[in-house]
Amino acid sequence: MDSDKEIELLKKALERQKKARQQAEKILEQKSTELYETAQRLKEANGTLENLLTEKVSELDGVFVNIIDPYVVMDLQANVIKMNTSAKEFLGYDNTKEDVNLTGLVHADYLQYTAESFKYLLEVGTLKNYRAKINVKSGDEKWIEINSSLIYNTKQEPMGAQGIIRDITQEMEIKELLAHQRRQLDIIVENSPLGIVLSVGGKIIKANNTFTELLGYSEGELKTMALNDFSKVEEGSPSDDIIVQMKKGKKDKAVVIKRYFKKGGGCLIAKTSVSAVRGGDGKLKYLLAMIEDITREREAEERLNYERKKYANIIANMNLGLVEVDTEDIIRLVNQSFCNMSGFKEEELLGKKGTDILQVQNRSVLENEDEKRMRGESDSYELEVIDKSGEKKHWLVSGAPRYDNNKNLIGSVGIHLDVTKQKLLEHQKEQLVKELEQSNQGLQEYAHIVSHDLKSPLRSISALATWIQDDYKDVLDETGQQNLELMQEKVASMDKLIHGILEYSTANDSTLDNSSVDLNEVVEKIKESIFIPDHVALVVPEVLPTIVADRTKMHQLFQNILSNAVVHIEKEIGLVEVLFIENTTHWQFSIKDNGVGIPKEYHKKIFEIFQSIGANERSTGIGLSIVKKIIDRYEGEVWVESEKDMGTEFHFTIKKEINNLNS
Repeated sequence: MDSDKEIELLKKALERQKKARQQAEKILEQKSTELYETAQRLKEANGTLENLLTEKVSELDGVFVNIIDPYVVMDLQANVIKMNTSAKEFLGYDNTKEDVNLTGLVHADYLQYTAESFKYLLEVGTLKNYRAKINVKSGDEKWIEINSSLIYNTKQEPMGAQGIIRDITQEMEIKELLAHQRRQLDIIVENSPLGIVLSVGGKIIKANNTFTELLGYSEGELKTMALNDFSKVEEGSPSDDIIVQMKKGKKDKAVVIKRYFKKGGGCLIAKTSVSAVRGGDGKLKYLLAMIEDITREREAEERLNYERKKYANIIANMNLGLVEVDTEDIIRLVNQSFCNMSGFKEEELLGKKGTDILQVQNRSVLENEDEKRMRGESDSYELEVIDKSGEKKHWLVSGAPRYDNNKNLIGSVGIHLDVTKQKLLEHQKEQLVKELEQSNQGLQEYAHIVSHDLKSPLRSISALATWIQDDYKDVLDETGQQNLELMQEKVASMDKLIHGILEYSTANDSTLDNSSVDLNEVVEKIKESIFIPDHVALVVPEVLPTIVADRTKMHQLFQNILSNAVVHIEKEIGLVEVLFIENTTHWQFSIKDNGVGIPKEYHKKIFEIFQSIGANERSTGIGLSIVKKIIDRYEGEVWVESEKDMGTEFHFTIKKEINNLNS
């Protein structure tokens, strides 16, 4: 507003200066007329009057020299013949010391205009309000206005021109500033995100693009309408009351919430800020309205209120206990579930200090969590609390800080879950696990004892059969010899079965001796230890990886699968391959053979203990169940792909990371 006042003062100063210059121009014109009339009279007078003419010319020259504004006389080629002191100071040139051509001072943008103006001067004899930009000697650019007339000789032939130069630089700068500000204001108004409307007497005289886009009306259509034709006050004073108050000078601003109806149907809710625009006399001239579309905000508020009510009902009726406390631990809000959990009524809790009324056993945990809330941290923790009846409860609490609208910490909120029953179940589970571990340990010891106790009579039976066969080989017939050999085979099968049961019982041993295991070495040792028929080849096409695992368990795993593969091949040329691929989290191994295959109905059954396919005497039905238990220990999977007479592919995976595999 200060800059507006300055501009107004400058305008008034320019007006006063303009009037003074116009008065000087009138004086110049009057004196020029007198000079011309005097010259005419002198032509008819005798020589004695020439002295009087000379005196008049000298008197007129004195008037020109003393004019405030710059005064210049030039010939018809624009060369300066005479200039007063003001002209010398303004232009920076002195015609008595240097040649001055006025055309050379004109700015390049105004040369064409100057040529046309000079032509007009020659034709008409006078030139008024010539305005152009010139370059003075100092290099500055100046705006000038010239009023000029021709000078004639005694034959009424033009011999030069004279004119007064007005410096209008400041005036032009003010006009340019005003025009620039007006353009800026127009840009701001047209590009404002707010609708802007200027009205008089309820009629719209100006509306920006935003407002027309909001309602769908063109500016021309709006100018034929009154504001009340398409708007209605929702909140605030009626529009007519506001106008009356502003006309009386009692109010300059007002804010109302209005509903605006669109041209194509529908409506919007807008915050409308109305300002009074007054004239110099203080009377109301216009109403300026700023319209901000708040439809989405209102819809969001309605949804928020709905959600607030909905969640308030949920909180009030949820099974989780809710407590809000301030920074001094004073309880400000509880729901019914918390009252049920603690045994206290709502009125017994509100306004009380939480740590005073609730008997927290592990108070250090609560103090530590309170410090976290003060730092703005959320966390979950467990509290041991004595409720109102004296019963010990276990609560799982999820706590978070509470803030006001200015993001200042005002307390905390806690959601409480009563896990007393779960804690009891966990305790029972721990007891059962301990008992189960003891039972497993006893079973393993029992398995070792039984294995030893069963193998001892087997060895005795085997020795007796051998002695009988050696001592009575000349007495026993062929049938007797065959029966003794059959007995030895059954003893060997029984020994193998006992060994398998022992291995199965220890497959889930709680401790794994994990280390780097080269699986190529494991397969080579297995080749040396198992029976491989002459027509079967066991090959490893690619070098197997070195993995971190229990070497004994890996030996059991590969041996049980490979020993099954090599003995179930009836083709003339048998082939068993050990392959692998590396995945992100697991190693995947495949053992393929071209044997008799396994019917689909047995694909899952074969991994159960004492389940075998066919009548092979070498199979105990334990080997693949041991495989399954070992792979489970390494968080892997095992499956088979096979069809009868089409060969078999055993696939299994072993987890790379072994951090939790000992549990």
